[in-house]
Amino acid sequence: MQVISKIGRQKNNPERYNIYLNDTYAFAVDESTLIKFGLTKGKVLEQFDIDEITYEDEISKAFNRALNFLSYQMRSEYEVKKKLLDAGFGEAVVLEAIRKLEKLGFLNDETYSKALLETKKKTAKKGPRAIKQDLIKKGIDKETQNKVLDSFSHKEQLAIAMELAEKAIRANQNKTPMQIKQKIQDVLMRKGYSFSITNEILDQIKLEREDDDWYELIESQGNKLWSKYASKLTGIDLKMKTKQALYQKGFPIEVIDRFLSEKEIEEND
Repeated sequence: MQVISKIGRQKNNPERYNIYLNDTYAFAVDESTLIKFGLTKGKVLEQFDIDEITYEDEISKAFNRALNFLSYQMRSEYEVKKKLLDAGFGEAVVLEAIRKLEKLGFLNDETYSKALLETKKKTAKKGPRAIKQDLIKKGIDKETQNKVLDSFSHKEQLAIAMELAEKAIRANQNKTPMQIKQKIQDVLMRKGYSFSITNEILDQIKLEREDDDWYELIESQGNKLWSKYASKLTGIDLKMKTKQALYQKGFPIEVIDRFLSEKEIEEND
């Protein structure tokens, strides 16, 4: 027969109590577990009682560890489960702790996913595809993913995508319209926007250059290309290689021809 001979509050953690059976330390429990099982001096405990108490205390410890983890920021169920398993808690204990967290409203994957969506939209300007990958990494189930992503309206996607496009335009003033549009496409695809959203944005953007602008652009890019190919090519081969490269960058043929003609004159002087 095992009898509780002493209950002592821990010095370093006043919310935990040491339980002594037959004058020998046996185990420690949280205050909530102490109250739940009515542990008092003189109470007789069978082995199955002790097993149940220690199991309940493990759940309590896992629950408190999870609460501390959640106190810094919102987490998904997957993140909390991994954290507790990595801390050495058993699978059954972790699942019980998670059920308790969900029941008390501390853990909710749909709420978490909505918050993640808003954060990624506002801070990273991400599109649905990129946010979906973030949700997958957090262990969010497919049904919740779809439900949350459906709230990201087409109108809102266009507005955020346009912000990214305008930023790309400002950062690439020394590029041709074709190059700028390619930059915009690269940014939007990398940020997780669909082809249809990307094409809508590109259709709305009008990029026009005056003749003087074209010549200033080709002076910069053309000279670099000419120097690059001149180390290996000469004559017509150099001219055609430079012309091809400039055309692929979106320069009009007449602007390219003017540049190359002036380049030939310059080389011959």
